Amino acid sequence: MCGIAGYIGKKRQVKFLLQTLQRLEYRGYDSCGFAIKDKSKVGLKKAKGKIKLLKTAARPNAYFTLGIAHTRWATHGVPSFINAHPHHDCKKKIFVVHNGIIENYRGLKAYLKKKHHRFCSDTDTEVIPHL
Repeated sequence: MCGIAGYIGKKRQVKFLLQTLQRLEYRGYDSCGFAIKDKSKVGLKKAKGKIKLLKTAARPNAYFTLGIAHTRWATHGVPSFINAHPHHDCKKKIFVVHNGIIENYRGLKAYLKKKHHRFCSDTDTEVIPHL
């Protein structure tokens, strides 16, 4: 089952999101990731597998003012780095995490591709930031 964590505030370190994801580990998952923003800088880290792999890719002492994190249980697309959340739009301005299933994502994806949107994953979630 998926888990979501988020933060909006003055300043937090990335280790806050990693610790929050660790509290959700009992739910089971196959990949994880987070997106953070501080001023105009956006950071994105993902990992296939356990949160400890995400920790090795992250700078845990980095600060941010806005962040989302996710543990994923694959429903659309195989467990992989590419299919891990968060997902973003073509301009990397909108980042999302999502629990659940978007039943009509194939039709939405086909529509968006005709409008020149580029997709990276096999997930249903990726259509959200493109919309």
